Amino acid sequence: MKLRIEKTVYGGAGLAHQAEEGSTGRTVFVPFTLPGELVEARLTESRGGVADAELTEVLEASRDRTTPSCVHFGECGGCHYQHATYEAQLALKTGILRETLERSGLTDLPEVQVHAGEPWGYRNRIRLRVAEVEGLPRVGYLRRGSNDFLPVTMCPIAAPVLWRAAEALLNLSEDAAAARWLRAVVEVEFFATKDERTLQMTVFVRQKLGPDLVAGFGSFCERLREPLPELVGAGAMLLRPEGSQQARRLERPRAIAAWGAEGLSYAMAQEKYWVSRSGFFQVNRFLVEELVRMVTAGRRGTLAWDLYAGVGLFSRALTDEFDEVVAVEAAADDLTKTFKGPGRRAVAATTLEFLRGAVVQRERPDLVVMDPPRAGIGAEVCTLLGRVRAKAMVYVSCDPATLARDLKALVDFGYTIKELHLVDMFPQTFHQETVVVLHRA
Repeated sequence: MKLRIEKTVYGGAGLAHQAEEGSTGRTVFVPFTLPGELVEARLTESRGGVADAELTEVLEASRDRTTPSCVHFGECGGCHYQHATYEAQLALKTGILRETLERSGLTDLPEVQVHAGEPWGYRNRIRLRVAEVEGLPRVGYLRRGSNDFLPVTMCPIAAPVLWRAAEALLNLSEDAAAARWLRAVVEVEFFATKDERTLQMTVFVRQKLGPDLVAGFGSFCERLREPLPELVGAGAMLLRPEGSQQARRLERPRAIAAWGAEGLSYAMAQEKYWVSRSGFFQVNRFLVEELVRMVTAGRRGTLAWDLYAGVGLFSRALTDEFDEVVAVEAAADDLTKTFKGPGRRAVAATTLEFLRGAVVQRERPDLVVMDPPRAGIGAEVCTLLGRVRAKAMVYVSCDPATLARDLKALVDFGYTIKELHLVDMFPQTFHQETVVVLHRA
């Protein structure tokens, strides 16, 4: 069928309507298309008045269409926008953000301020599948829309040292002793500092390994460090066995071996953050400092709360202008070790637990910063924040739909949206980061 693409929606697909006599027709989503294009597409799935289709040919191309930089684009499930110029990607994301917020009932929104960096080589962390293909070890991702393994020969959104590490790992197949470990690995994660000078590795296995192989993990890592001197530490984790009863009992991967340092000292501006191998840190090495500046600059007072604090990315910057900063994090191992000293308090608790107690104690901060996971903060946290009545809040979000839901609740509790920032932490993908500044009306 021929379709005229009307707009791009969150998730990366283009939206069109299949013409039907007497109506606008059903809504059809076509990936890898751009607004205004006339395309030919093949229907793949239909559910009521909505259908998914596969692009077969671009009949009239947008001026924003460009040649993808990765040979795996379209097959790989990682990227969604490489067919669009970077300027077009930013415009698409801005439009999606504004439309999502307005659709939730938010009006009189400020202008969206866009912040962008280098759109390639930006990721400081990648996680790859490892499998044998025609007798040789390969690394890869999942094929788009499936759980099938896709071997890859490049990943241009990854920092160069990460891909060099993947190639060095595969080359260990030529070393008999190291190849035994390599054959056991089903996934590998690499994490590097912004300057690419230090690197951590985590390998994942599914079967229990013999004691001699586990004992040889250090030798395996030392062998890898010969072509990869940036490697400073590594760990091995046992994953849940697929499709077994044990999978329901094991809640998380279990560490079975370690070598070298347990994490990285991530330098940023005047601060150094200790990030353990499995610890969360913002993935875009070029925009993290800009994100911190946007969240914290010009804000001052007596008390600030940093909810969902992670390793204290925002907490440390806030200590420059606040007498006391409370950093709240459920997985607080890294935070409690490093966020210490006068005016600094690390709380190992969920945000919900912390706020329930704070409401009882009638605590009232000057500023609340929150950077929740994709699910957002939710109705109860919004209600508690409405009772806390902080003078200002900064909400950092990675999902516009949950952000819109939460912002509508906070506005109903008396807050006004003063600033709206789109921070493109994930170029070439549909994902977006948003920073919203709210003040009490």
